[in-house]
Amino acid sequence: MPLYKGFDFSACTSILVGKKAMADGSTVIGRNEDAKSAWPKHMVIHPHEEFTTRQEFTSRANGFKMPLPNVRFKYSATPEWTPEFGLFEEDGINEYGVAMSATESAYANERVLGVDPLVKDGIGEEAMVTVVLPYIKNAREGVKRLGKIIEEYGTCETNGILFADNDEVWYLETGSGHHFVAQRIPDDHYAVVANQLAIQQIDFNDPDNFMYSTGIQEFVDKNHLNPDPTCFNFRNIFGTHELSDEIYSTPRVWYGQKYLTPSVTQDPMSEELPFIQKADRLLYLDDLKYVLGSHFQNTPYDPVGNGSSQDKHKFRPISLAKTQESHLLQLRPELPLEIAGLHWVAMGVTAQSVFVPVYAGTNDVHPAYKVGQQTYSSDSAYWTYKLLGVLADPHYHRFSKQIADLKKELAVLFSQKISQTDQLALEVTDAKQRSLLLTEASVAMQELGLTKTKEVIASIITEATDLSPLNFNTDANL
Repeated sequence: MPLYKGFDFSACTSILVGKKAMADGSTVIGRNEDAKSAWPKHMVIHPHEEFTTRQEFTSRANGFKMPLPNVRFKYSATPEWTPEFGLFEEDGINEYGVAMSATESAYANERVLGVDPLVKDGIGEEAMVTVVLPYIKNAREGVKRLGKIIEEYGTCETNGILFADNDEVWYLETGSGHHFVAQRIPDDHYAVVANQLAIQQIDFNDPDNFMYSTGIQEFVDKNHLNPDPTCFNFRNIFGTHELSDEIYSTPRVWYGQKYLTPSVTQDPMSEELPFIQKADRLLYLDDLKYVLGSHFQNTPYDPVGNGSSQDKHKFRPISLAKTQESHLLQLRPELPLEIAGLHWVAMGVTAQSVFVPVYAGTNDVHPAYKVGQQTYSSDSAYWTYKLLGVLADPHYHRFSKQIADLKKELAVLFSQKISQTDQLALEVTDAKQRSLLLTEASVAMQELGLTKTKEVIASIITEATDLSPLNFNTDANL
């Protein structure tokens, strides 16, 4: 999340997984969207629309403006509760089975920005999903469209952007006002990214796996930006290497890789952690949920663990109170696009929330996902899941098992519902009827998540009534 008016600090954690790294052959991209501890998100399904008049996008965040095509594809998104500071649609899947998540905020060094500064009214996180996702038919097209916009209009931020279709997964990073690179995640690998420029060695002779801005090599050579001219390491040329990176960013990458590839021993403060890593085994969606909801469990650095006071607060965890929503965009193989895509969303703090699936073919969402403002209200999905964490926080260890049990129960129920819905949807040939079926199933799963969560909330409230510091064990005989 960027430093626009209304936000204090930018911080996200992303994960990207190739199809041969997942046990079921899915491609998956996901991210924690972090900004404020009380800043609701909604969910929306934008319909396919064809306009007869000229279309243009203008950002409320910084005035960025560009024309848009007259045909806008259907897509899902999770915008802000208010458009006052911009849309921030953040993540979604379109009707062509393309997933996009934007952005992973990062930082470029002063040497690069000194010769190609960020553009104040260039494209930023607030606009990226809105002006790219509804106009692309595969992940590679997404990289090309966004890259062209960055070259033409410039960008106001240093960011990482995730793209996927059912075959490829791509990560694009902006390194200055007009320059970017993008790398395809190898099919049998994954990447975890945390607020640093992550892409390393660029192979300019491999267009199948790398894309980049026009003239980037000449730009680097002309301005003497490469500390090692024997190679082109994007992270080393454009990125930062500061103590703040080693405290704030690299430990999260280290933990994600430690969990998915425990055979490799690394230092949490290392500046040389690899961008691309191979897991020790095939991965499942619950592995990715664990990473996005993690806080250094089973290490001295867990803020709710048993380490020393210094260790417990040494590093910034992946899941924290400022998460607005977390998403996993899953594209499953050998299914029609509207069935194959699942947009999983966990509202609020990932460690204390539940990933709820919505089919790509859905044309609407549960009413609770359409409401919620900055002040708590009981009719909002965001605030329901947020309330669960707020109530558990004062007695974290006492209530953590109830939350863990809730997450497990719902994961099982969602899996069963998805299996049943897949089969039913495959038997429906009419497009409108299939969309209706997928919508009903998605809304039902959202309702199930809310119902089960409210039951746990009721249980915690009831039990917490006896945990007041004003409590006293009164003699029953008095």
